[in-house]
Amino acid sequence: MSMKNADHLSPFEREIARAGKQLRKLQTPMESMKLRLDAKDIQGAYEAAFDFSDAAERLALTARYLPAYTGHPQANKTIEQHILDNVPVRIGFTFEGWFAVTIPALLPKKAKGSADYLREAIYLSMGQFWRGKEPVRFTDCVMIFRHVYQRNRPERQYRDHDNIEINMVADTVALYVLFDDSPLRCSHYYCSAAGDENRTEVFVVPQSEFGAWILNAKSYDGKGVNLRENRP
Repeated sequence: MSMKNADHLSPFEREIARAGKQLRKLQTPMESMKLRLDAKDIQGAYEAAFDFSDAAERLALTARYLPAYTGHPQANKTIEQHILDNVPVRIGFTFEGWFAVTIPALLPKKAKGSADYLREAIYLSMGQFWRGKEPVRFTDCVMIFRHVYQRNRPERQYRDHDNIEINMVADTVALYVLFDDSPLRCSHYYCSAAGDENRTEVFVVPQSEFGAWILNAKSYDGKGVNLRENRP
């Protein structure tokens, strides 16, 4: 791209420049990760890996919307489909009639990782799932966040539940399946488990059936719970 005054760059050119800057920023945490690993500093390498992951997510978010800045009339529709394809969120109902969402990723840490890519994927997936269906509204329920880590992940690398960004998921789920997400109507419960792959499972369960969910949760390890298109 030829050099121009920033004020004279087109929106597309400005976004290309921003992507280039973000790409260069990836190098620092990558080198730090390698150096700490070579020094057998696993905790330091772990923290550098999160810095790298955060920078990569920011670059991916810029890249994801870059085509829209060309002004192509089909760009936004194609971008939405790419998001759905790359973050395949599973949505449905369990055998017991509980609403569930499975996200193929661990949620980012608060004030650290960008949640925008997941927020968009969940919002689009929920809209697609509920299109043409009768609405379902839960009252007096528990919204459960189950953070599933790969089995080979060291125990000490599980994250503190209070340090995980859940609001963007909770707000989107509440929009579609709750009458009221106030604490008097909907409690939150957080837990972690080992599984075949990293993922986040969200369940909406009536308060009276929460004990049954606790008993059933052990069977959700491995690939996760089977989901139905419609509530039984």
